[in-house]
Amino acid sequence: MSSTITRLCVSRRYSEAAVFNGIVYLGGMVPESGATDIRGQTADVLAQIDAHLAACGSDKARILRVQIFLADIADIGAMNEVWDDWAAPGHAPPRATVQAALADPAWRIEVVVTAAQR
Repeated sequence: MSSTITRLCVSRRYSEAAVFNGIVYLGGMVPESGATDIRGQTADVLAQIDAHLAACGSDKARILRVQIFLADIADIGAMNEVWDDWAAPGHAPPRATVQAALADPAWRIEVVVTAAQR
């Protein structure tokens, strides 16, 4: 096993992703814009997840675990509609969804993903 850690999209405060021993760890993915509803924000975040996983040599069928933070748990039904259309059939990962205060009040969702590389 390699002890190398690869980080992507590194800023002073955090990295968008890190890869270690074939496991991809994504930071909390938040919407690019808070101007849309939960469906739009969810679609935005899931597209970001797809892009980051691809950059790390993975994809949504390789997701090991997901944590979803909603500003209002009442949004879970609408969020699930978008999620269900996105999730890889037969590869639904273990998932936790909770209500949480997010860093920007315009954000309705934040998602943290752990996945295996291909």
